Amino acid sequence: MSGTLPHLETQNLSAYYGTTQALEDVSIVIPRHQITMIIGPSGCGKTTLLKCLNRFIELEENARVEGKVLLDGENIYSPTVDVTEVRKKSGLLAQRPYPLPMSIFDNVAYGLRIHRLRSRHELNQAVQQYLQVAGLWEEVKDRLHCPASQLSIGQQQRLCLARGLAVEPEIILGDEPTSALDPVSAQHIERRLIELKERYTIVLVSHILRQARRLADYVIFMYMGKVIEAGPAHQVFNYPQHERTRAYLSGEF
Repeated sequence: MSGTLPHLETQNLSAYYGTTQALEDVSIVIPRHQITMIIGPSGCGKTTLLKCLNRFIELEENARVEGKVLLDGENIYSPTVDVTEVRKKSGLLAQRPYPLPMSIFDNVAYGLRIHRLRSRHELNQAVQQYLQVAGLWEEVKDRLHCPASQLSIGQQQRLCLARGLAVEPEIILGDEPTSALDPVSAQHIERRLIELKERYTIVLVSHILRQARRLADYVIFMYMGKVIEAGPAHQVFNYPQHERTRAYLSGEF
């Protein structure tokens, strides 16, 4: 990664919920146009770290952050930074899909209408494009004006992916985005994410080691709010440097 500016970087990042410290002095780099997997046992700070990367952490009650998160070299926690713009650049795919209470078409068109005006023709083309990218177009093209709630949960997750891509982010953040899905739907999402890394930087939290091995280009292993080890996936999985990493990968905890 030397010679290229990392897409995201944290410097001495700590996060608190009230008096409880959830992250401690996290300094990591996240490479551009790769899939970075954040792994570790439950409660180790994975989701908190993810939420710090687009300032979603600020939506949590009594949460506060110290340190820096650099996006293309600019600290997103600087007082001069537009929070809305930060969150537009870093879309979040949650564990469970949350389609808006409107039609399939309007779910994807929602962000397009907010961020830029489009003619009906342009909207139609854009909605089709993002549904195709999310791998959903062929399944829904004849029922675009039906409620999104009628889709299966796997289809809803791909719809949320299409909706997130429609605002043209640079980064896709995923908080265990396949954990609520059946195996076939999860496979759909995984395939799309692998294809999308050519155009986006992708950061995923996962508690499934098999999935991390399948998808990861870069791995961050966390334990008790700290980053224990980070590096290229083949290095971390095959030649872990820390005893705690070895123990986690071998299933000891």
